[in-house]
Amino acid sequence: MTAASETVPEPPRQPRRRWRFVLTIVTMLVLLFGVPWWLLVFSGQDWPTWVEATASGVFLAVLLSFPRLMMQGHGSRHQDWAARISDTTLGVIWVLFTCSILGNLVRLGLFLGGVDDPARSRIMDAAVVGVALVALLWGNHEAMKVSRVRRVDVTLPRLGAGLDGLRVVLLTDTHYGPINRARWSAGVVDVVNGLDADLVCHTGDIADGTAVERAEQAAPLGQVKAKLGRAYVTGNHEYFSEAQGWLDHMRELGWDDLHNRHIVISRDGASLVVAGVDDRTAASSGTPGHHTDHAAALAGADPNLPVLLLAHQPRQIDGAVAHGIDLQISGHTHGGQMWPFHYLVLTDQPVLQGLSRHSERTQLYTSRGTGFWGPPFRIFAPSEITLITLRSGR
Repeated sequence: MTAASETVPEPPRQPRRRWRFVLTIVTMLVLLFGVPWWLLVFSGQDWPTWVEATASGVFLAVLLSFPRLMMQGHGSRHQDWAARISDTTLGVIWVLFTCSILGNLVRLGLFLGGVDDPARSRIMDAAVVGVALVALLWGNHEAMKVSRVRRVDVTLPRLGAGLDGLRVVLLTDTHYGPINRARWSAGVVDVVNGLDADLVCHTGDIADGTAVERAEQAAPLGQVKAKLGRAYVTGNHEYFSEAQGWLDHMRELGWDDLHNRHIVISRDGASLVVAGVDDRTAASSGTPGHHTDHAAALAGADPNLPVLLLAHQPRQIDGAVAHGIDLQISGHTHGGQMWPFHYLVLTDQPVLQGLSRHSERTQLYTSRGTGFWGPPFRIFAPSEITLITLRSGR
């Protein structure tokens, strides 16, 4: 018999959380596949029965195979062929979902113009499929080509005159993955080497896969030229793919791994602290010794020197402000990658891309990313290799 003062332990919540997660995923998939299926097939088109049956069969087959392919491609098996199919499918259905919803504007216009069904809905279908196809072809081209250079000047009032004009190249979110982009990687490095950089930084999400699996694609990074240094920090995706292995590999390629530590670069009597912190997901990843630690990253640094901080996510800017950082450079957002996904990104991150100010001292530059994650498409969110020129306020 239990005493009145005795506390009865609550049942474990893990199964409840698991079921909530499964329900969320199922709901998202039903919406992503169900909305275009319904709007393109059953919303007034009056297609012949065989067309309705064939289209429904295709949507259902893709929907049922998609989760399995995602698990095979991005789960413990790491089967790249499955990842390529599932990632492409995700991009196609996202664009079709978006275009299907926007297609109702076409239908409304036709309705106001006096066009009746089924012609009205069939014209909408043609518009939706046509626009989706153009968006996907253009988006794939944008994703697969070598990134354009984006130039930005940033004034740091505490920067010494000797470092005025310091050229910092930012790479981030290269996401070497299931599609072998070794040639693309070499092309990126060629562009970087043509920028006459003083410092080259990589702010994480280097790959989807381990250093051993993606060694061929990462190899060109060993040829990056920089006068004063090359620095790298982990992103959240490294913590799915043996983060310590990537830190070790980048060190072997000649980069400084800023695992909660800093280096100092100097020119003409002026110095700059270049610090780095682990991604904000590091602590929960279970990787021993990995967590965001600004204090450790700055330990021993001269407090009178300006600080450039490498941190993967813009959300880490609060720690930068608290520690008096002059400029944080980040990636992670991909600029949204596929419109209108950027609205969802902004629910998690303070900024989407570009230069922003977060205190009297602290500024943040957020790159749209050099590569792409998952779906091989970039729509209204071009990739970038960023050339940041630091200006002295003196």
